[in-house]
Amino acid sequence: MKNVIDGINHWIGFIPEEFNRMTEKELNHRPMPHKWSKKEILGHLCDSALNNMNRFIKMQYEEHPYVIQPYNQDQWVLVQNYQERPLDEIVNLFCALNKQIIHIITNTPNDRLSNLCDIGNNQLKSLEWLIKDYLEHMEHHINNQILIKKE
Repeated sequence: MKNVIDGINHWIGFIPEEFNRMTEKELNHRPMPHKWSKKEILGHLCDSALNNMNRFIKMQYEEHPYVIQPYNQDQWVLVQNYQERPLDEIVNLFCALNKQIIHIITNTPNDRLSNLCDIGNNQLKSLEWLIKDYLEHMEHHINNQILIKKE
């Protein structure tokens, strides 16, 4: 779990600096009408943190396999209107949520990392897999969407 914690810590340090370098135009640009802006992608990462934090906690004590409840990602971004929120609020939320996730991971006993969850389609995954997948999901959005410069 050290690699995951180190990875999340890296992004907690990197994201504020990177977003503060961006212009308002870069932050709010939607590549297509139904695609998220960089601000909305960061908001989505906050939503992902909220939902996964809940899973990381519940998987430690609820009946196994814990059944993952999906959430409507587009509606979460729309309802919370990240596009119109001040950037510093979204950045601060991202950092605070991920610091809490690090705290949860750090305090998760090793024997609970093998607890299983049902991610749908008859697939069972461990808590350890879910935690690693959380970082991979974050890095996918950061590397492939946020860090891509608009031509």
